[in-house]
Amino acid sequence: MTIVLIAIVLYLVAAGLLVSQLRQERGHSLRWVIPALPAVVLHFMAHAMTWRMAGGADLHFFAALSLVGLGMATMTTLYGATGRLAALGVVVFPIAAATLYAYAQHGQVNAEALDWRLQLHAWCALLAYATLAIAALLAITLWLQERALRRREFHGWLRALPPLVELESLLFRTITVGFILLTATLLTGVLFVENLFAQHLVHKTVLSVLSWLAFGALLLGRWRRGWRGATAVRWTLTAMALLVLAFFGSKFVLELILGRS
Repeated sequence: MTIVLIAIVLYLVAAGLLVSQLRQERGHSLRWVIPALPAVVLHFMAHAMTWRMAGGADLHFFAALSLVGLGMATMTTLYGATGRLAALGVVVFPIAAATLYAYAQHGQVNAEALDWRLQLHAWCALLAYATLAIAALLAITLWLQERALRRREFHGWLRALPPLVELESLLFRTITVGFILLTATLLTGVLFVENLFAQHLVHKTVLSVLSWLAFGALLLGRWRRGWRGATAVRWTLTAMALLVLAFFGSKFVLELILGRS
């Protein structure tokens, strides 16, 4: 629990430093990396220690939520350390702290031994969700930036963001990576998960496929018709909403309401 508390405090300190940086309209200071990097390491250690004691990886609802938060925090730290969109940490680091706290309070359950093929499917899914969640935040950031520029409202936080074209390019690169990971998730599911269309999995499967189709349509529209701006934002958020319902919506109902693993 001590590791969890230290990680949470470090996450919040990193977010606070970024907020201060935005308010003072400073350049791309990397002071926030000093608390963010150990927070990510401690976040991972909190899971690793639990897995060692439980004898396997815990991938139930709160554990999966925390791992997605960890993935988002890791990617944000890597993005930000290279001087690209560190401001994203203002949102991501508190999310990571909240998911870690929820995991520490409610999420540690007896782990079940999983075949390596099912573990591969699960890890592909978690990486896909974390990557596409970052894409959703980038889409919202792009919408806010476009809206402010359209209204000629030159807020200080705009200086912390890359140019509009670069941000849009980063969004589609992130979606492409997430789409590849989501494709791998669905493929490993088809190959390795028995009864993929069983009653307790059919909603998850159908919603995941719909999300995959939406992200695929967005990438195709970008390639063939040059989709951008508000169109890209709408497609991204719609596809992400389907993915959240597919994974965490299904897990919430199955595990927390129906009490099934």
